[in-house]
Amino acid sequence: MHHYRITLEEPVAEASRSEFESRIYFVSGLIEKFSVSPVDGWIREVSVSTARPVDPADIARKLNLLVSRQIAPLLSVAPKEIWRSKHQLVLVRNVFEDMLAQGMVTEAGEGQLALSGEFLGLMAYLDGRIRDIVGDEFDGREYRYPTLLPFEAIERAGYLSSFPQYLMFVTRLHSDLDVYADFQETVSEGDADPAALLRNCGQVDYCLPPTMCFHTYHQLRGQAVSDGVVTARGKSFRFESRYSRSLERLWDFTIREIVFVGSRDFVLGRREDFMNRVFALVEELELAGHSEPASDLFFRQEDTAEQIATQRLMELKYELRLPVAADRTISVGSFNFHERFFTDSFGISHTDDIPAYTGCAGIGLERITYAFLCRHGLDPEQWPAAAREGARRALCLAP
Repeated sequence: MHHYRITLEEPVAEASRSEFESRIYFVSGLIEKFSVSPVDGWIREVSVSTARPVDPADIARKLNLLVSRQIAPLLSVAPKEIWRSKHQLVLVRNVFEDMLAQGMVTEAGEGQLALSGEFLGLMAYLDGRIRDIVGDEFDGREYRYPTLLPFEAIERAGYLSSFPQYLMFVTRLHSDLDVYADFQETVSEGDADPAALLRNCGQVDYCLPPTMCFHTYHQLRGQAVSDGVVTARGKSFRFESRYSRSLERLWDFTIREIVFVGSRDFVLGRREDFMNRVFALVEELELAGHSEPASDLFFRQEDTAEQIATQRLMELKYELRLPVAADRTISVGSFNFHERFFTDSFGISHTDDIPAYTGCAGIGLERITYAFLCRHGLDPEQWPAAAREGARRALCLAP
């Protein structure tokens, strides 16, 4: 391992540390580890480790570019909580290691895990509770969407310019006999280099969806809609670089998504009502946690800081954060208001001839299940009774 200490041309305020750290691995794929040590409220250096020798000047250039474009312009926004659970922080140690030892989880690849046993039953139970809230209390309509998302939807959603670091593309071989022959010849020669194989592939028509709600906006494109709620459960995919850790950040994960579409008052009201129902569920599950205004991990060239400040100051996004360690929480859900961005982008109007708005809520099912286990442990006998029985029913196990 090779170690470098990079001095920043412009120091980063400690208040912006989380935003800064969340982007460092995306600066260069060569960075294996990093650390920052604020002094007197400012970060002036970044310690970087790489697997092979690199030009530290190039790493420094990219880090300073990140700071000048995206971090330094950030406005200082005082932390604010909109909700906190009445339950105290109580955690079980070494949950992920115990899951590995018991075969409840198997590492299948970078950012990918195979799950089994009680974890699946518990995840199904938690998803069912959320789905029932949407169906019974919000009259939501459920869809099951295909995995692949048309490239057109990604483009309309503005994802290409805002979140390029997450994108995963899908391609295939050209439909041509000569292409197949050339591909097979390349393989037979032992040249499995992806660049050599991909030269025979066609254009990108589809992507792996980074979130489920894009399917809904694509489904409603060009339509006039009345006030309503849509929900779906499905796989989402985000390249998380070296941030992938246990069940906290996966490249391949499951979301229960709820989309609110309609008048401004309807969307904001439904978002608030749904948040409060989820908070009540968290307390019923005897979990500690809190909710706060948040921002997405924008990676735009020019106006990243402006986007972050807008989301936080206008409270367009809230996160539900649950503890997984004494010093660490993870976001298990977000509750978002998009104004008219998606309705304008996808040509969605309102049947009452008024402007249409959208909002959405997404619950990461692996994450919330993992946070539950970090609180209650792996033994179902130690879980709240409703969760224990619900998980068993989901797995068709005898009580």
